[in-house]
This record gives sequence, C-alpha cells and structure tokens, in this order.
Amino acid sequence: MMKKFLLILAIVIGLFLLMVLLAVILTPWMDKWRTTAEERTMKLPGDDLFDSPARVANRAVTIQAPAEKIYPWILQIGADKSGMYSYTWLENLVGCKMAKVEELKPEWQILNEGDLMHMCAGDFAPPPYIVARVLPNEAVIFGHKTGEKWEETWQFVLLPQTDGTIRLVTRTSTNMTGGAWEVIRPISFVMERKMLLTIKNLAETH
Repeated sequence: MMKKFLLILAIVIGLFLLMVLLAVILTPWMDKWRTTAEERTMKLPGDDLFDSPARVANRAVTIQAPAEKIYPWILQIGADKSGMYSYTWLENLVGCKMAKVEELKPEWQILNEGDLMHMCAGDFAPPPYIVARVLPNEAVIFGHKTGEKWEETWQFVLLPQTDGTIRLVTRTSTNMTGGAWEVIRPISFVMERKMLLTIKNLAETH
C-alpha cells in the first residue's frame, strides 16, 4: 500500500516538475506568440493603467477584415455572452457553464467602463474582469484592481496595417509570477491562442 502511494506521489511530483520545466523553456515563445519586435515594445492603449508589471505577454493574429468587423466580437467576450472563444468543452468540463454563441447580438454591443466581464459562470469562477477602457473599433481593456490600483490588465488592441489587414494584439500585464502560476501559464496561453484564432475566423467569415 505504501509503495503504491509513493509511486503515485512520485508521478504527481514528476508531472509537476515537468510542467514547470516546460513552462520555463516555452515562456519566451508563449509570451511573444506571433508578435513583432515593434508590437512588443510599442505603447498600446491601456499601458498607462499599470506601471512596472512583473510580466508582460504579447500575442497577435493578422485578420483579413476591417476593425468594424472585429471589434463587435471583442465586445461579446464573456461567459454570459459569446463565451471566451476558446475550448468551450474544456471550460465546461471544469464547471464553467460557458456559452458558445457565434453570432452578433445587439444587446451585447453595449460595453461601458466599470462593467464586469466574467471568464467563468460556475461555482468556482475567478473574480470577474472589470472593463477599464473602451475605445470603439480600436481597443478594449479589461483588468483587475484593488481599490483604485490596477493589478492586472488584459488589452485587446486593433492595429490597422498598410495592406488593409488588422493586427489584433493582446497584451497581458501582471505581477503574478512564480510557483503555481508557472504551471497555469501554459494553459492560459493555449486558451488565449485559441481565442485569438476564433475571433479571426468569426471576423473573416461573418
């Protein structure tokens, strides 16, 4: 019995250490996925909300559609709206009660500063994001804050290109680092990558 317990414990510890190792190795790639050096260093709307974050992750996709076709899908992000545009089956597996609505709804096109964006609608949902800033057809910034101080921001920014395409760039600024967060980061990357690709597909096909 003791041998079986020790074996299971060793496997769990081994898997944990493997995930930490992979996170350390993959972090530079995950935190700049499909972005250019210029995009990673440029000032984006919402940067002024959070000074000197411990970690910044930039990710991007190129979308063959005008900003007016992309922006409405960003407004509908949220568990109680279109969902998180990611792996809905996985989110619901952990009890998020996530919606998956791939159509634009007029009642979801109204987003104001101070509104809440829920990432999960289940019993174990994390604190909702607060809408920090709304710039029509340009950017939407979500964040978490304590009192008047922002502790994390999640920016969705639309950058027009000379060839007529739009770069949808997300930037996450946070002070959360180390420990269990290093294990969560790869999961967060996988989910956000899927989100960006889904928004791209919806904007280009609707």
